[in-house]
Amino acid sequence: MSRNYKFHNPEGLYFVSFAVVEWLDVFIRNEYKDILVDSLSFCQKHKGMELAAWCIMTNHLHLVFRSINGLHPANLLGDFKRFTSKAIVKSIANDPTESRRDLLLAQFQKAANQSSNVNKYQFWRHDNQPIELWSNKVIAQKINYIHQNPVKAGLVYRPEDYKYSSAVDYSGEKGLLADIMVFRNFEM
Repeated sequence: MSRNYKFHNPEGLYFVSFAVVEWLDVFIRNEYKDILVDSLSFCQKHKGMELAAWCIMTNHLHLVFRSINGLHPANLLGDFKRFTSKAIVKSIANDPTESRRDLLLAQFQKAANQSSNVNKYQFWRHDNQPIELWSNKVIAQKINYIHQNPVKAGLVYRPEDYKYSSAVDYSGEKGLLADIMVFRNFEM
């Protein structure tokens, strides 16, 4: 992995994106997105994750975050990914109405078989590509990029109309997650 894609500054603000293996569209069901939202909320309240922006797309997640309780950002993100991986795979496996269950579990198992550090199922791809955000201009670019994702995908006309994103917090309303660190000192 390139030196450019590591968490070098434990107190830094980072942009990360990570996807489901094979870019599978798992998050077309709200119950799986809700697992991510609940886990982000837990990380905010109990693990020191400070969120500036987030968005859940059909097969990937974007975050702008920092760790504020001394937990290294790589470990914080690793904890989040491990927990959500197990919870979502369990939810898929136990849902008799999930028409894609066998297909999804087979893909997760295939990915695990190709990985040296995963036993049964691999849900998330290993690449997070953290980018430390060092200026207001770069922060604004990344937050705008995150919030425009659902618009570009044709899911909504306006970013603030997408439920599974922090864009609504930037419009002055309240979103699904509490305590979003909204940056107001720059133009979006």
